Amino acid sequence: MLKKLTAEFIGTFWLVLGGCGSAVFAAAFPDLGIGFLGVALAFGLTVVTMAYAIGHISGCHLNPAVSVGLWAGGRFPTSELLPYIVVQVAGGIVGAFTVYIIASGQPGFDLAGGLASNGYGAHSPGGFDMMSGFITEVLMTFMFLIVIMGATHKLANPGFAGLAIGLSLTLIHLISIPVTNTSVNPARSTGPALIVGDWALDQLWMFWVAPMIGAVIAGVVYRWLSPNED
Repeated sequence: MLKKLTAEFIGTFWLVLGGCGSAVFAAAFPDLGIGFLGVALAFGLTVVTMAYAIGHISGCHLNPAVSVGLWAGGRFPTSELLPYIVVQVAGGIVGAFTVYIIASGQPGFDLAGGLASNGYGAHSPGGFDMMSGFITEVLMTFMFLIVIMGATHKLANPGFAGLAIGLSLTLIHLISIPVTNTSVNPARSTGPALIVGDWALDQLWMFWVAPMIGAVIAGVVYRWLSPNED
């Protein structure tokens, strides 16, 4: 269990460092900024790389909503749920703090930029309201869990699971970065919000509630959809 939890911590740290780090350091870098497409790819690549690095150790959840969705789908034991969530959040916090430490070394850095925090209303990249953000986060997390459960099903080709899951996260970001800056992951949202404080903490509730709802629905739906589940 200790090895599983350590793997989840490292993986979630990498997801936040790679994904949020790319948004903070490189998204709008003068002349050669990677933009939304680059940030979406960065988040997807963190999942692809960790899927093959730690998938055989911990399952590579890297996300409390994924753990809850797999639990709802009968794929994950209740006894491991809380420990997984705790270390995922811890990894996300350490990852965000690392991004902050590196970013603060740049002249003119200001936390007012949000440190890649998720938000709605005035803090949505596209100005989308709370309802649009909530619906988006529920639906994107639902689809993410459907892909995860399908790609890791016992009848699927296990060698391609990491690629399918990582690409699905890339697509999710391409759709929803303008709406909420894309969460679908409470651990990813919590780290930056704790550092930024203020509005980011005030709006953090949505990036726990909406992904959890989407994940639970997906777990139940996929369990019904797939007659070959154990």
